[in-house]
Amino acid sequence: MSYRKRTAALASAAALAGSAVWMAAPVARAEVVDVNYQCKTPIGDKSAVSPIDIKGVRSGSGYRVTMSWQKGVSSSPVELGKGAMTPSATIALGGAGSGTLSVSGPANDAAIPANTPIKISDLSGTYTPKKSGEVTFTAGVLTIKALGTTTTCTPTNDPGPSLTLDVTAASGGGTTGSAQGSGSDTGAGLPQTGPEDSAVALGTLGGTVLLAGAAGALWLTRRHQGARAGR
Repeated sequence: MSYRKRTAALASAAALAGSAVWMAAPVARAEVVDVNYQCKTPIGDKSAVSPIDIKGVRSGSGYRVTMSWQKGVSSSPVELGKGAMTPSATIALGGAGSGTLSVSGPANDAAIPANTPIKISDLSGTYTPKKSGEVTFTAGVLTIKALGTTTTCTPTNDPGPSLTLDVTAASGGGTTGSAQGSGSDTGAGLPQTGPEDSAVALGTLGGTVLLAGAAGALWLTRRHQGARAGR
């Protein structure tokens, strides 16, 4: 094979390698979903609609899942002092997953005035899949414990998934994933698995492969020119 053909072949291989990495990008589709909560409180029933955002990041053999509320839900007739309210929730799993994932978070870090919508802190948990495939994550029941009382808020509008994520099981077999709740850790500092973040990360890796191929072609060029000069 001639020198020019070898160089062209190397460049093509590098481009194809970059394309293959790009095509292998994991799919993650996230969207904010309005959830209509009906809450059973110690002083009667209340309702509230809050947009829910769910994100996931790879963490070891599992995925760190974080659930966020963009608006407050329910309220208290009395002020809730700092640390008086502790939230937790469930996330319904679908697709390649089944059952529910428990998520939890820290108590309120500031006092909540009376008759004010209660802003829920980010709640997180770890999902460990036992089966690879596409899993959906949908807002479930929210539980608020405060001053010795318990309020439960249940979605009534059959909300759609806030997150659809392609997961990879650590080992083959099984049909469901295991779930673990979390305390105050919300996965801060980890890259989100939104489509844009995956695209940037995989694009960077693909670009690295392409540059490596180009570097090899440049080395061959210099070697060939040096050989010709020495003749």
